[in-house]
Amino acid sequence: MDIKEIESVVESLLFASGDALSLDKMCEIIEVDRKTLKNIISSMIVKYNNSSRGIMIREIDDGYQLCTKPDYHEYIAKLFVPRQKQGLSQAAFETLAIIAYNQPVTRAKIESLRGVNSESSITRLLERNLIKEAGRLDAPGKPILYETTEEFLRCFGFSSLKDLPLLGMVGQEK
Repeated sequence: MDIKEIESVVESLLFASGDALSLDKMCEIIEVDRKTLKNIISSMIVKYNNSSRGIMIREIDDGYQLCTKPDYHEYIAKLFVPRQKQGLSQAAFETLAIIAYNQPVTRAKIESLRGVNSESSITRLLERNLIKEAGRLDAPGKPILYETTEEFLRCFGFSSLKDLPLLGMVGQEK
């Protein structure tokens, strides 16, 4: 299979998937080694970004997703009836930040860092699919561990958790 054909297959897989598709899954399907496919997709990302197309490929947590370019948001918004979603409260943002930087983390740890009950914030974040249960801590009571989701990465524009701002830099100008 030549590079053009691999690019076409990758494009088809990403389009059909809708969600982020892991590099390993694509390697398995296309029967190409990981390094080769990663190089091809990196090249495709540059091509999409440098073209006047309305779509792009985003890397999300060792996977890739075909997305519309942010430049065309106002047009896409007209296509869909906007859902009235209430924004996150300050408490929910604080809880989400604690989970993002300390994951996997228990509710008790979140509450000790915040100094207040965080049950409603955790519930709201679970409902929004920004966090998920990540198992249980091997400790008395087996408390639930929480971590962020791919939806969290997508909503905040991160490719991976490595893209989170350094804690000392949050809210500071360079």
